[in-house]
Amino acid sequence: MTRCRVPGPRRRAAWAAGVLVAIMASATFAQPTWPARTIRIVVPYAAGGGVDTVARTVGQKLAQRLEQAVVIDNRPGASGAIGCEVVARATPDGYTLLANFGPSHHTIQFFAKGTPYDPVRDFTAVSIVGTAPQVIVVPASAPVRTVSELLDLMRRNPASATYGTSGVGTSQHIGGLTLAQAGNLTLTHVAYKGGSAALNDLLGGQIPAAILVLSNVAPHIATGRLRALGVLESHRARSVPAIPTVAENGMPGFAVPDTWAGFLAPAGLPLPIVRRLNAEILAAIEAPEVKARLEAAGFEVEGRGPEAFAEELSGSVETFRRIVTQAGIRPE
Repeated sequence: MTRCRVPGPRRRAAWAAGVLVAIMASATFAQPTWPARTIRIVVPYAAGGGVDTVARTVGQKLAQRLEQAVVIDNRPGASGAIGCEVVARATPDGYTLLANFGPSHHTIQFFAKGTPYDPVRDFTAVSIVGTAPQVIVVPASAPVRTVSELLDLMRRNPASATYGTSGVGTSQHIGGLTLAQAGNLTLTHVAYKGGSAALNDLLGGQIPAAILVLSNVAPHIATGRLRALGVLESHRARSVPAIPTVAENGMPGFAVPDTWAGFLAPAGLPLPIVRRLNAEILAAIEAPEVKARLEAAGFEVEGRGPEAFAEELSGSVETFRRIVTQAGIRPE
């Protein structure tokens, strides 16, 4: 007869630990490696715009690299807040991403009451894929050649102290507020539903100046219909390096943060997935066909990692808060 021996305390503890390790190893082995299913990229604007172009161009290459389907989910409305909230409330598992622009991603809270998410705390920064230079333009017939001359003209003629942009809360709008503060004058902002409408009115003489994406106005600068007075950012645009910055053309020290295009995820995304996503996105934008399409859409392709992106978000949001507060703007 075989006699069963009851293990002592040390043996029981060792046996239990062995079982636990076996269970954990089995569970780890059973978990599918990310990505194991379709990835959704939420675009908080309608199809056909700049953010949509970024999402579809990069998403297509991501699908090839990851060997998983990538779908684009356009959720326009409320100046981007609807789509952003979808992502902020999603499970942080790497299967829901947000494609968006800055600064509108983190300035909406300063213009609209009750924004249902925090643009920094409720998201994980994944990758910046490029920037879109913004430029101040006037009709070629305007009697000004520098930004300071434009502001002096507007100061003498308050009725003409107007500038058009593609909308409220955009980098163009913020740039105009910054110009008004730097020049110590009041400027009237005319917010259009898109840059094309503002450009048409500028060309037609309905507005005396505009701040727009450089790629939209570059053809008209080249043909001599418009005159570029300065790029808003701290550096010249690679696509048209002959255009000086605003700081170089009459407003020393002036600059606004870069207008980035990038990808975010819900807060709490595990670091290994953040790293993998970032690596795949940066590899995707280096593909010649992807880079060419983004550049054709007006972006200067420049990949940045999650740490640099997170620093950009947290730092620039305070810059924009100060600008908007000084301008006396309150959420409506």
